[in-house]
Amino acid sequence: MSRFQFVDDHRDAYGMKRLCEVLDLNRSSYYKWLSGRKARASRQSEDRLLAERIREVHGESGGAYGSPRVTNGTILEP
Repeated sequence: MSRFQFVDDHRDAYGMKRLCEVLDLNRSSYYKWLSGRKARASRQSEDRLLAERIREVHGESGGAYGSPRVTNGTILEP
């Protein structure tokens, strides 16, 4: 867990300003992290889909395909 996530999880109980002081975080950094939440969630979703596809390709090859074959376009084939 990141310090920013900790602040976000506990800010109602302790106050964001105080948590940032205790954890030695700039409040502006916290707000920047907070503004990127949607982008991070989107990226995590894309990463999950990609990981599923990689597992499919690996499984279809009988476990023979390793990272070189998977990353050299194999996963892009329909």
